[in-house]
Amino acid sequence: MSKISKKRKVINYMSSGRSITPAQARRMFGVQNLRATISNIRETVEQFGNWEIVNEDGRYFMYDTHPGRRTYNFTREGRRTRCCN
Repeated sequence: MSKISKKRKVINYMSSGRSITPAQARRMFGVQNLRATISNIRETVEQFGNWEIVNEDGRYFMYDTHPGRRTYNFTREGRRTRCCN
């Protein structure tokens, strides 16, 4: 089994609908500079217009801009997989 990166852990956490602060990221995932990590994540997830990352009062949120049924999902490691729906 491959090791999950800090970036992927933050993406997984935020894509489940939860927000994150720098203190939480440091405590839960060992991310020292959340702002830089978010900048890197933003490039990845906003590339195709499906997600949007928003900062509200120091808390980062990741919104799905196209909610609804999808024909694919992602594993914890970030690999794309077909969904059963």
